[in-house]
Amino acid sequence: MAWHTNKQIFLGFFRAGMLGYGGGPASIPLVHKEVVGKYKWMDDDEFSDILAIGNTLPGPIITKMAGYIGYRVNGSSGLLTAIIASVIPTVLLMLLLLGFLHTFIDEGIMQGMTAAVAPVVGVLMSVLAYSFFKQSQKGMGWNRTLFLGLVSVVVYIIIGAHPALLIGILIIYALVIHPMMKKGGRHA
Repeated sequence: MAWHTNKQIFLGFFRAGMLGYGGGPASIPLVHKEVVGKYKWMDDDEFSDILAIGNTLPGPIITKMAGYIGYRVNGSSGLLTAIIASVIPTVLLMLLLLGFLHTFIDEGIMQGMTAAVAPVVGVLMSVLAYSFFKQSQKGMGWNRTLFLGLVSVVVYIIIGAHPALLIGILIIYALVIHPMMKKGGRHA
């Protein structure tokens, strides 16, 4: 049982690491697909919570998520398996491709490849963001979800606040203000 589960953990995080061109944020939708969609180790709500908490901590998001999810699914061996699987693609690609790609760094094909991948990553992140919005509206309603989303955009993009500060404020809202509003009977 543990071997089979660790094999699934390894394959899931290895695939996400191999296909997540551009680093951690690009890998998040791929991890979501493996963890929530394929293996069903958790639901969207728990994945959203892990992503939010992981973003407040220092270090690469993919390894933090891999560690937690691996541990939750299969204990200490799952934790090690997930972290190794999420790190190996980066190490292999760096060792194998860095020297080769460095010789072509100024070529148009390399710049074109990088430019072509960026919109795909943007679409993946947008789809994931939309699914999080749908999950949020179930608990808070569309009005409050859209309001918090717009305030978050203003605070993050226009004011330039650090994401950890924004996430911390929203966690306090979720723990303190939202339950008080539900008790008072006010729903958006």
